[in-house]
Amino acid sequence: VGVQSFVNDEMKALLRAQRPETAHQALSWARELEFSTLNVDLIYGIRGQTTESWLQSVQTTLDYQPEEIYLYPLYVRPLTGLSQASPWPDERQELYRAARDLLTSSGYSQFSMRMFKAPSSRKDNSPPYRCQEDGMVGLGCGARSYTRDLHYSTEFAVGPQRVRQILHQYLDGSEEQFLKADRGFWLANDDKRLRFVILSLLNTQGLNLNTYESTFGTNIWDDVPQLTTLIEQKNAHLVGQRLLLSQKGMEQSDHIGPLLISQLVRQLMNDQSMM
Repeated sequence: VGVQSFVNDEMKALLRAQRPETAHQALSWARELEFSTLNVDLIYGIRGQTTESWLQSVQTTLDYQPEEIYLYPLYVRPLTGLSQASPWPDERQELYRAARDLLTSSGYSQFSMRMFKAPSSRKDNSPPYRCQEDGMVGLGCGARSYTRDLHYSTEFAVGPQRVRQILHQYLDGSEEQFLKADRGFWLANDDKRLRFVILSLLNTQGLNLNTYESTFGTNIWDDVPQLTTLIEQKNAHLVGQRLLLSQKGMEQSDHIGPLLISQLVRQLMNDQSMM
């Protein structure tokens, strides 16, 4: 459930019409219907948000005892309504730390920079999912999917007019159109290795060096020398044959991930124009 905030002024600052009462009703219904997993998304870094108001939203979320809570830092993209506003103080790191500490002290376990799980969710008997090794099928307009060799998605935009056009095209799409992917990227071997490293390192299970070398047949320190720098900067540390992010590194996940992408992917990203 995309709550984002229980504070009405903060939702207005996000240019979203949703009122806190609507979020409360949705969460109450979800609990009444006894869904096995309820996850709640919250956003921090909103204009006017304080540590007090942010923790108020986190605590209100905890009152519903969701199995999963996701904390998302606000990023302002060009061409969006938020990009037209004047800048405001960036307090995201402080807000993240405050929420992380509240969630962990409330019994939640951290699985990534964004994802926290309740103790009750550990009893889940569903098959384990490992994003490094398993594929993912995204459903819905804008959803991303990937296999071992391919990343693909529908068209992406941020400008309101183009977003509406893409949504209408998706809703009006024929069955034949949904049988194929027309926007994607075939991964070279280097990118497969880097994807494995990034997806492993940015969660709390970390990067298993033995699994990497048995999967790819190469030496990880030769393939990804940046990992040595992460250790030197105390953003990561070795525990046996597993490389784990430190607490400092985990909160810098959104900077560490991009440091590890290939030059090819970086160039393709730079060449992608915003619409």
